[in-house]
Formats: sequence, C-alpha cells, structure tokens
Amino acid sequence: MAIYTKEQAQALLKKVLSYSKADECEASLGGGDEGNVRYALNAVSTAGDVSSIGLSVTSVYGKKAGSASINEFDDAALERVVRRSEELAQLAPENPEYMPMLGQSEFKESITYNANTAAMTPDSRAEMVGKSLAIAKEAKLSAAGFLDNSTNFSAVMNSKGLFAYNKSTDVYFSVTTRNDAGTASGYAARGFTDVSKLDTASATRVATMKANASIGARAMEPGKYTVILEPVAATYMLENMFRFDARSAEEGRSFLSKKGGGTRLGEQLMDTKVNIYSDPFNPDLPGATWGGDGLPREKTMWIDKGVVKNLSYSRYWAQKKGVAPVPGPSNIIMDGGDATLEELIKSTERGILVSRLWYIRMVDPQSLLLTGLTRDGTFYIENGKIKFPVKNFRFNESPVIMLNNLEALGKQERSISVESYRSYLIPPLKVRDFTFSSLSDAV
Repeated sequence: MAIYTKEQAQALLKKVLSYSKADECEASLGGGDEGNVRYALNAVSTAGDVSSIGLSVTSVYGKKAGSASINEFDDAALERVVRRSEELAQLAPENPEYMPMLGQSEFKESITYNANTAAMTPDSRAEMVGKSLAIAKEAKLSAAGFLDNSTNFSAVMNSKGLFAYNKSTDVYFSVTTRNDAGTASGYAARGFTDVSKLDTASATRVATMKANASIGARAMEPGKYTVILEPVAATYMLENMFRFDARSAEEGRSFLSKKGGGTRLGEQLMDTKVNIYSDPFNPDLPGATWGGDGLPREKTMWIDKGVVKNLSYSRYWAQKKGVAPVPGPSNIIMDGGDATLEELIKSTERGILVSRLWYIRMVDPQSLLLTGLTRDGTFYIENGKIKFPVKNFRFNESPVIMLNNLEALGKQERSISVESYRSYLIPPLKVRDFTFSSLSDAV
C-alpha cells in the first residue's frame, strides 16, 4: 500500500524536517494505488496495479532554493535527501520572486475520498469491463476502452509550522466503438469520485448508439451553424480558458488582457447565463481544500453572470500588485440549466449536434481562438429532430466568442478531458454562429 494516513505522513515529514540546517525547509510526500484495464477489438489487452510513493525536499538559504527527491524512507536516506537539497540550494542562483514559506494554517477536511472506489479490485474492474464488452458485441461493434481507478494522498510540512494533508479517489472510464468497415465511430467517457455512480454498460450503449447512427455520414458545406455541444465537446472547448491568471492577463498574454494594459476584471465578457466557479465541497466534483502554495481554497466565482469576477494571484504577484493572493481553481464548475439534451435538440430548427472534439490547437492566445476537429458522432438537426449523420468538420472558434453566442444550457454533467486528465462539471451548450471552416474525411 502506498497510502499513508494523516498521522503516518505527519510523523515522517516531522522526522525529515528534523534533519534540516537550512533557513527554511519544506517536505512534500505523495503516493497512490492505481488499477486499470485496457481493452481493444473486444478483448482485454492489458491490466495492472501500480503503487508508488515519493518524497520531495526543498531547502532555502535566503532566496536560493534547491530540491531533491527520494522514494526510500529509512533514516539514512531521509537525511541524505535533505543534505542533497541543501547542497543544491547553496549552488543555485537567487530567485528574485521567491516568497517566504507560510506558517501554520487550518484547512477544512475535504470530501475527495470515497471508500467504495478505494475498495475496487481486479475482479470488480473485470466485471465492469465485461459489461461494456457485452454491449459492444450485442451491437455488432468493436470496442476499445480504458478503466482506471486510483486512491491518492498528498501531504506537505514546512519549518514554519504548516502541515496539510489530503486523500482522494477517482475512477475514470472511456470507450470508443466502431463498425467493422471503420466508417462509423461512437464515444463515451465517465468519471466519478464514487465508483457506485459509474455504469459502464449505459456509457457503452451511448457509444454504440452513436456509432450505428453515424453510418452513411453525408458531407455538408462548412459555415456558421447553430451547434449543440455535448458536455464532453464543451469541456474540450472551454478548458483552455480556465486558468484565470492575473499575471498573464496583466502582462498582455491572455484573453483577459485589456488593450493598452491592465485586465478585464469586472467586465461583461460573456452572456449573462454564464456562471463559472470553483468549489472544493461540490459533492459531484470535490477538490482539495489547500493548494501547493499552502493557501486554503474556498468557493471562488470566476465568471458571474458573464462578468469576470476574480483572477488568481500567486503570492509573489499579489505582493507586487498590493492585493490579497487568490489561489488557482481547485476544480471548475459551470452552472447549467434544466433542459435535457433531447430538449435542446427539439428546440433547434437547423443545427449540428457535436458529440466530441479532438486535436485542438491554439491559434491566438489573446483572443483564445482555437482550431480542431469533430469526431465520434456529428449529426444534422432539422425542425427539432436528428435527420442524418454528417462528415466531420474542422472548426475555428474562440470559447469566449462562443459564450457570447450562447442560446441555452442543459443539465451539467461531470466530464473528462483525455487531453489533461482533468474532470469538470459542464453542461451541454447550444450556441449560434459556430464556425466550421472545412470538412474532414476522418471518422
């Protein structure tokens, strides 16, 4: 087992700090147990369990810092890693942006750990994958998927008296289904803190439905369309704007930069229906109650009714600007509406339903213009009904402009981005004038 209890972690970190001779010292301990199953062509290809743990020590002399890491914890090894970090610190140049370590603080207990997920076994994973494979075979499709569960902990202690600990669990499932001809594809992904919420069979049914419905896709002219982005597709579009970093905005490197200098804090940047925030105590997407800089995390509004409400400030940048530090997002939640995906489709006279996006690349950071492709099920909507599948498009669009063209929001869902392996709570979005720039023959 690579999971230390709070008391075990505290005792080990206290011992590490006892060896320190530096002006300041911080020790970080983290580890996890992970299990996974990967399958393709309707058969399991790999499966495994991994346990890992590591200790990192940072020593500071004035504004010079050095770090060293180790994964063995006998007394000699612990003293050795502390000495190594001190040697490196003495050799390092001064960091003009170094901030002194924070002292003791109280952190609220998180809700990121679930015993059901921590208790998963190879047998329980095999059973869940077996249900997925049965659905794919019944639909006469070939499935490829990945199921991964993890239990992790992290702890930090420094010579100023700060100590923080967090334990968490997650389970992630994704599946792609294709027909034998390779002309149609469907996809579904699910992620939860509590594995009892994961239904691999229903997720695979979604993927098989999309694959079979995609057969015979027709070409349509590129252009501006009303688009319904399912939560997975919306997540891929929006995650590029979720940093909300004050420094990059003030230095002119962000979509939150104001022309001529300054930031767009307080400006109406999006539709009034847009509310984006972080909340470590959201039961569907819990987060840690402290960050790596030792600051506590609370609920923070980033976009409130379309207005930029807050920016994140590192301790250094906050001191430079004379404001209070604001830690970055622990998670990202976007408020949704009451409409189901079916109701969003029914309300659409003419448009495109997008299941998923991929190969997204930044075109212009200052306007957040992105380009990428649709995949795994793209459909034409007419008079409130899906009429036929369409060939995939390349898009050129900015999520900021997109959220100005917002027509409706559906019910939020927890979505996974395989680009960043992060989870978000995002609703399906109905937007007008979404720009498709060209066609793609890829499935």
